[in-house]
This record gives sequence, C-alpha cells and structure tokens, in this order.
Amino acid sequence: MEVMNPSILFEPFDLRGIQLLNRVVMAPLTRDRATPGTDAPHALNALYYKQRASAGLIISEASQISPTGKGYAWTPGIYSPEQVQGWRLVTDAVHAEGGKIFIQLWHVGRVSHPSLQPGGLTPVAPSAIAPVGAKTFTEDGQFREVGTPRALDIREIPGIINDYRRAAENAIAAGFDGVEIHAANGYLIDQFLKDGANHRTDAYGGSVTHRMRFALEVVEAVTAAIGAHRTGIRISPVTPASGIFESNPAAVFFPLVKELNRFELAYIHVIEGATGGRRDFLDFDYHGLRKLFSGAWMVNNGYTREMAVEALSSGYADLAAFGRPFISNPDLVERLRAGAPLAPLKDHGLYGGGAEGYTDY
Repeated sequence: MEVMNPSILFEPFDLRGIQLLNRVVMAPLTRDRATPGTDAPHALNALYYKQRASAGLIISEASQISPTGKGYAWTPGIYSPEQVQGWRLVTDAVHAEGGKIFIQLWHVGRVSHPSLQPGGLTPVAPSAIAPVGAKTFTEDGQFREVGTPRALDIREIPGIINDYRRAAENAIAAGFDGVEIHAANGYLIDQFLKDGANHRTDAYGGSVTHRMRFALEVVEAVTAAIGAHRTGIRISPVTPASGIFESNPAAVFFPLVKELNRFELAYIHVIEGATGGRRDFLDFDYHGLRKLFSGAWMVNNGYTREMAVEALSSGYADLAAFGRPFISNPDLVERLRAGAPLAPLKDHGLYGGGAEGYTDY
C-alpha cells in the first residue's frame, strides 16, 4: 500500500547540484509585458517574479531566442544586450529572496504572424502546413489566426540551433540558474517531432529518428554550452495546443526520452494531457515514459496539492509544476502548505497591460 507523505511537496530537493527549497515549481506563464520595441524585461517584471520567489524553482515565461522566434506581442527575448540586462533585474530580485530561476528558451516556429516577424516576413516551420485553429496575440491587442508558414531550408537549421546555444549562454550571463528548452505545445521543436506538422523528406523528417534530430541537436548544443546540469526540457506528448498533431505519440516520445536520458539533463518537464485542458486527453503511458529517464521528472497540468503529494510520494514525480494558480497566488507555496483556499484569477490582465492583474494580487 502506498504511503502518502503530506510534507513531501515542501521538502528541499537537490536538482543536479542546485538546491531547491521545496518541490513546488512555478510553471512558465506568458504574460506579454516586456518593453515594446526591445522586448526587454523591466522593473515591473522583476517585482512579479520576486513576489513568487518562494517557489522551489521558477521557470520564466517563454523567451524567444531570436527575432524570428517571436510569436506573440510583448514577449521577452534573450538574444540582445538590452534583454540580458533586463533579465538581470529579474534574476537578482529572485535570488535576493532565496529563490532559483530557469529561463524557458522559445522559438514559436509557425505559431506567429508576419506583423511580429522582422520585415513582415512569413514565419518559418519544418513544413508549409498551417496550424488549424491556432491564433496569436499581435501588437494591436487582438488574437489573430495563424497563416501558412514557410518551410525551412535545411541550410537554415544550423543557424537556429546556434541561436539556441547563444540564448543559453546569454541566460547564464543574465544570472539564470539554468534553462528549459521549450519542446512542447506545438512550437518549433514540437513541430519537428510530430508528423502532423513535419512532412519533410530530408534528414529532419520522415522517420521518427529523423524527426527527433532537431530536438536532440538543440539539446546537444545547449548542454555543450552551459552544462547538462543547468538544462531541462519541456515536452507535451499528446497536447493539441497550437494546432499540433501526432498520429502515434508513444512511437515518438518513448524513443525521444530514451535518447534524452544519455545527456544527464537536470529534468524533463512533462505536460500530461491537453495543455491547460483535459488531463485524460488521449490514452498515454506517462509512468512508462518516466521509467526511461534517470533524472528528475517534473509533472504539470491541473495538479492540485493532493495530486502533487500523491505523485511525489509514489516516486513517479520529483517536482510538481503549477501554472495559473501562481498568477493569482504569489504566496502559493504557503497556501499549499497550510491547505488554505486559493485566490481566483481576475478576468482581465492575463496578456499585456501593467500592474493590474499582474503584481496587484
């Protein structure tokens, strides 16, 4: 019989040499509040993260690795000196409170709009396939349909991999404790992995081995630059987010995790079910997937305190990530510890704006 340990969520955890105060993780949350024009973080962003620094680990909002990696208005980047300086405000604020913070490295691929791209160019992707139903947030404050992307020429791919490497180095220069490679939710790496978005016939498409190649080359570049102990990765085997689709998720993600295991990463962050939606979306063996990985396993999607305690007590998970509850509860760790009720989300201020709905909870 499984023995539940109610305090396990609040115990310290050694993440490949990075000492976390507890096992509660603040998941990446896009809030669209970087400086217009430079996409650099600023003082209000620093306050927002400082308020939530009691999390064992904060994973920052997704941050584009290059101008072409941008998919939403006012999201931060990690490719320019101004952005590195802006993020330094954030990391200093979190560290002053005793917290730890990783940055999520992001290239959206096809989930963008020409108005967000340099020179109004068409967004890029593995193949010229429009994501059905996907929308993006543009600088006129509207959610707009995503169109058909341009398929990447194979000669362009090494440059994008180098953008990931450079972004990881910039993250360390900005004071982050590590990085999370965003390979989930229908963005560029996920597009390469899944057959609904990747119809290539070269070395980056077709077989599962070829479709995994881009993800593994990004991981190899990032870990070589900053160390595997500072690198995590986020995956979402079955989510339909951003119009993504894979006909046989197990055939892709079991081999992928097996390959990732050899890098000795800090963690794998797995979204169970449909991102921000049903946990039972498609039948998938997450426990079997976890057994292939010897490092820390971070779980996400609709977790409650009780679910997190069960996952950690059973040995299935090592860390539990919470997303939206952290928006309206900067003190989420203490509320979970006390079993206190959670403050509800306001119906405005999620995307864009100032302090209201951001730092005024």
